[in-house]
Amino acid sequence: MERFTISVPATTANLGLGFDSMGMALVKYLTIQAELSDTWSFTYTQEALEVLPADERNLVCQTAQQVAAKYQKTMPALAIEMTSDIPLTHGQGSSSSAIVAGIELANHYLNLNLSEREKVEIGSDIEGHPDNVGPCVTGDVFIGFYEDGQLYYEVIELPNIQVIMTTPPYEISTAEARKALPEQYEKGQAIAQNAANNVMVLKMLHQDYPAMGALMMRDQFHEPYREHLIPEFIPLRQLGQELGAYATVISGAGPSILTLAAQNKANDILQAFQEAEPDCQHELLDIHRKQ
Repeated sequence: MERFTISVPATTANLGLGFDSMGMALVKYLTIQAELSDTWSFTYTQEALEVLPADERNLVCQTAQQVAAKYQKTMPALAIEMTSDIPLTHGQGSSSSAIVAGIELANHYLNLNLSEREKVEIGSDIEGHPDNVGPCVTGDVFIGFYEDGQLYYEVIELPNIQVIMTTPPYEISTAEARKALPEQYEKGQAIAQNAANNVMVLKMLHQDYPAMGALMMRDQFHEPYREHLIPEFIPLRQLGQELGAYATVISGAGPSILTLAAQNKANDILQAFQEAEPDCQHELLDIHRKQ
């Protein structure tokens, strides 16, 4: 029986100032091999994934069925083998990759011929905001706004940058990370965040990475309230700055930590991070670019 294979990239969201609106795709993947079956089933090639449901409760299946219902079709049952480089509940887009995988399965098996925009819209509607699902679909850096069914987005390439992803040996649930945030922000705080973010995006477009990185680390909306949950964050940010990194920010809701650096400095920063925080996993990654 013919198998359908898809790979969906990991993502890192927020990018400092881009809270719930900006994300980036990374070269590490959720890979799914699917074939038609009488019932839904999931098998996992890694022990870490075995905490996930192995039947219709799986988020991939739920998403595919939700897309099918949207288009008044019936999703056929699939037997799925899943492999993933993306750690669960670590702020690297594991849920978003599953949502996009479900959308891609529905698109393939139901012959929906969905456009890139339609995939991002569906994913944003399911997740609530586009900064994680968007880059899963588009690659590169994704900047998006989604409200009341209206989607606006842009995709930006960042050449000559490498990513150091630091994954601590503990989890932070999205609910816990959200609970740490205030219910309201002061007017001056919001104005400053908006101004800094506007200029950061322009610096990103012009590939002025030192200025982009300096602005990226001026977040006032989520990092100050979450940094106590991630004890490695401030020391690694300070070390990264000493070694010439452009920026070190919390990846998504954490606890993973994202550092952006020039290609000729990334290896030295990686080695220093490994020595400073040996209990964490530190990876050198490229930005995923859609083929």
